[in-house]
Amino acid sequence: MPTSEENQPEIIFTDEDLPYEEEILRNPYSVKHWLRYIDHKKNAQKYAVNIIYERALKELPGSYKLWYNYLRTRRRQIKGRCIIDPGYEEVNNAFERALVFMHKMPRIWMDYCSFLTDQCKITRTRKVFDRALRALPITQHHRIWPLYLSFMKKHNIPETAVRVFRRYLKLCPENAEEYVEYLKSINRLDEAAVQLAKIVNNENFVSQDGKSNHQLWNELCDLISQNPDSVHSLNVDAIIRGGLRRYTDQLGHLWNSLANYYVRSGLFDRARDIYEEAIQTVTTVRDFTQIFDAYAQFEELSLSKRMEEIAKLASPTEEDDIDLELRLARFENLMERRLLLLNSVLLRQNPHNVQEWHKRVKLYEGKPHDIINTYTEAVQTVEPKSAVGKLHTLWVEFAKFYENNGQVDDARLIFEKATQVPYVKVDDLATVWCEWAEMEIRNENYESRGSEN
Repeated sequence: MPTSEENQPEIIFTDEDLPYEEEILRNPYSVKHWLRYIDHKKNAQKYAVNIIYERALKELPGSYKLWYNYLRTRRRQIKGRCIIDPGYEEVNNAFERALVFMHKMPRIWMDYCSFLTDQCKITRTRKVFDRALRALPITQHHRIWPLYLSFMKKHNIPETAVRVFRRYLKLCPENAEEYVEYLKSINRLDEAAVQLAKIVNNENFVSQDGKSNHQLWNELCDLISQNPDSVHSLNVDAIIRGGLRRYTDQLGHLWNSLANYYVRSGLFDRARDIYEEAIQTVTTVRDFTQIFDAYAQFEELSLSKRMEEIAKLASPTEEDDIDLELRLARFENLMERRLLLLNSVLLRQNPHNVQEWHKRVKLYEGKPHDIINTYTEAVQTVEPKSAVGKLHTLWVEFAKFYENNGQVDDARLIFEKATQVPYVKVDDLATVWCEWAEMEIRNENYESRGSEN
């Protein structure tokens, strides 16, 4: 009976093994016969099974099936042991022997890399991954890279991981979003912003997560606006304004991102200028509401924070009181302007909307100079063929405003200009003449030119 060396367990061959041994002697190069023998010994001692595998591989070193099953068996045998157990190194050596013949088989490389990853051997694992990429044709690299990237994310080795990701993107540039997410996770926000900027500027890029280009723009704007101290390689103002020119239908979020960038940078006056520019240029009520609410919140927080600071002072100075009054005045002025600013938005949508011009005049009640300017702008802006509403009512109300303020001559001049407008309907012109005549009658001016006509 064969026996093992003193430090190895004894291997017992039974009478049941003899038929298989005889088959092996007759067919030493038959994988089928070796596998049949191994299956027969599957419940035997581990070392006995391994010996048969080793004998088989000595005869058939190029058999993928034998190597794959052998390595899988060896891994199962040490499952659950501590990773510093010597058995792990024995299996590693078995993998290395297998790769002498199986270096073109991606599954062997994948199993080896996964096995090393579980052992937390960082440098050795990285080198094996690199060997796998060098050994395998590029058409099979897609099977190795997911394991490689997962290994890099598992350990705190950012410098190495960044270099590996850059190599990966040369093969799979469509997965740049994964790199961006990793950079965010390790707080390398500057490079994340640069990569995201490249993505949104690439018209051919298709998001693997199903995100639209506009969503990616919003992500970029949020990233650079919320981390002004970390992002240095990009011109934030130029990037966000580029987005404003590209996405004219959803400007609220982009304007708020730009203002938020300056707020977080401590440039409050610049942020206030951005908010003002935004509410003076947007053309939808939704965008206006988003921007105005953010603007109001900014002014309110600025005011409340200053009030808290002054409250903590033992004896506030006059400059402190003036500063507080200025902030309060800014906030009150903004809230008072809300309806007027909203009206401006609606007029930017359609400057020929007569009803909105009338509403604007009412908002200036008690401010004659502003009312005159509004009527003047209205009659100069609204075109008869494009007017929504009755254009002649603007001229009539303009003239009546002068009349009610005792400026009949100015009212008469307005009516005279109104009669020269090419109205779409003759009835509108007739109404202007009638209103002019009624004004002259009210002022007992029966010999006027308007009455004669």
